Formats: sequence, structure tokens, C-alpha cells
Amino acid sequence: MSEPRVSDLPTIADVRAAVDRISGIAYRTPVHPWDTDGGILLKLESLQLIGAFKGPGAANHLRTVAGKVRGVITASSGNHGQAVAYVAQRLGIPAVVVVPETVNPIKARAITGYGAELVRCGKTMDERYEKAHELARERGLHMVPSFDDPLVIAGQGTCGLEIAEQCPDVSTVVVPVGGGGLISGVALALKALRPGVRVIGAEPKALPRFAASRAAGTRVTVPFADTIADGLRAQRPGALTWEVTSRMVDDFVAVGDDAILDAVRRLCLEAHLVVEPSGAIAVAALLSGLVPVRPAVAVVSGGNLDPSLLASLLTRPAA
Repeated sequence: MSEPRVSDLPTIADVRAAVDRISGIAYRTPVHPWDTDGGILLKLESLQLIGAFKGPGAANHLRTVAGKVRGVITASSGNHGQAVAYVAQRLGIPAVVVVPETVNPIKARAITGYGAELVRCGKTMDERYEKAHELARERGLHMVPSFDDPLVIAGQGTCGLEIAEQCPDVSTVVVPVGGGGLISGVALALKALRPGVRVIGAEPKALPRFAASRAAGTRVTVPFADTIADGLRAQRPGALTWEVTSRMVDDFVAVGDDAILDAVRRLCLEAHLVVEPSGAIAVAALLSGLVPVRPAVAVVSGGNLDPSLLASLLTRPAA
């Protein structure tokens, strides 16, 4: 499949334009101060209507193409699929979502609940994307990328605009990293408005694709490995997200599954928030000392937590 061109990189003007375009579908989320370990501010993208940060990116893309397409399709580990399904339903556009066989059942039910057709395929991002492009060709559907798209990145950048306004004195922002759409948008906005802010990406220790790419000086693909952070299982950066992050993200840290699960548990018990593992990874990076700076903003990117996982975390003995 063809990749986006570097000339397609969004700008801060594109992020500002997205604010109006997503109005009424995606919302400005609050920042919640959490004083544990001294000064963690939680940017609660988990409180978007679909329970994750993906809404603004999907809304920005779909509102741009509404009226020009017969239907849309996307490949997703779950949250982006929910966002596309929700926004497409709001705009009256038929939608198909290709997910892994191991998709979180909460996310799968939400996708079909919003009226989208659910297609299960394989485990990896490449398998999902190959199937989605095949169906797009067969059915004449418009493809909505999950992260490597200028409209999606600009939509996610609205989170960065909000952080700049809500937390003007914070010097460090930690962002979950999967394919890189969220951190690209956040970094693009913050570096334009608050150039001195350090933007740190938190990725699963099992899949350190951005850190490996930075070390190599070019995009690399890491072997597929499982992680509790099911929304962050991309094996390589996107073409556009690599260009943005290689220029604008200050560092990447790799977070282990045990630290992520501990953060999920603590967020529930101490901050009274239900957060999925992928959404808790930035908090885990701060709690485990991988990012020692305080105060810092941790983007909490998703709250679609499997109830069985929550139950097991709440009933296990404290460490």
C-alpha cells in the first residue's frame, strides 16, 4: 500500500482548524491533579465519549470526507475503530472496522453497538491493514488510517492545544505511543506554542519501535510481541508520525507490563479512575521513575478496561 508523503505533514494551523471541525463530536477534556509521588497531572482523554483519545482524529478526518464517500473502513486494535464507528454513525456514513482476533470484547461490542460491521483478522497491524485495504478495494470504501494520516494527527493535536492552555507552567508531558498519531499531534501543538516543553513518549517494553527507530536513525520494524497494552501493539512508526516524532519528541521510554498494571490499579484505587493498560502507560512511566521530572502531565489516553482484568487487579494482594 502507498504511504503518506512527508509533504503531507500537518501544521499548527491544521490543528487549530480541527478544533472547529470536531466540535460537537469530540470534547475538551479536563486535567486532574494527582499528588501521589509529588505532582502528576492527568490529562483525561479517557473521558472522551468513546472512552479514548481517538475521537478527535476520527472526527477531523470523517467530517472532511463526509458527503464525498459511500462508506468508510478502518483497521484498529479497538479504540480507533470505536471512534470511527461512533463518528460515522453520527454523520450517517456506513462503516466497517477490521480488528484483531484478540480484540478486547468491550471494544468489539462498542464498535457493533455504534452500527459498524466488525471483521476479525489476525493479530498484527499489518494483517489488519492488508484485510482493510482488500475490503476497501472490493467495496469501494474510503480508508481511514488509525494514525498515519495528516487529518488524524491534526485532530489528535487538539489535545496538545488544550494542555498548553490548561497547564501553561508544566515543563514535561508524557504521552502513550502506539503508531504515533497522538504523540505526533501533541508534540506538534506543544512545540509550536510552548517550545520549551519536553515531550516524552511511553511505549511498551516489548515493542520499543520508536526508541529502536531513533537509535537506528530511520524507521525500523520490531518483532511482534504481546503486551498488556493492547492498543499499543504497532510494530513500527508511521511514515508521517516518524517524521514528526524524530524532530519534535525529546525522548522515548520503555515501560514493562508489571508497571503498567500497577498504574492501572493505583489509578483506580487512589485517583478513582478506570483506565485501560494502554491509557495508563504514561502514568506508569512517571510512577516507576522512568520520567523523574515533576510536575508533569501524563496523558491518560483510554478507559475501555476489560472488567475481568479490573477485578483481578483489585483482588490481588498489594505488593
